[in-house]
Amino acid sequence: MNQRLRTTILELARERGPDKTICPSDAARAIGGDDWRDLMDDARDVARSLAREGLVDVTQKGDALDPDAAWRGPIRIRIR
Repeated sequence: MNQRLRTTILELARERGPDKTICPSDAARAIGGDDWRDLMDDARDVARSLAREGLVDVTQKGDALDPDAAWRGPIRIRIR
């Protein structure tokens, strides 16, 4: 499931481009159907991994977050 989330996050973020962001729920909804909420923690974890790899920025209120810091609240994902 994490590989599907990874692929979906990257595809959606690339489609939006570096000037726009996606929500982790966009990827969870794309592959989870009615059970998308069950995938939210995994989607956030995958986003963190992608940020560590330098493929995406994870943002909050427009500011990039440290992928190794604790996050609280809503996040957005932007392709690099």
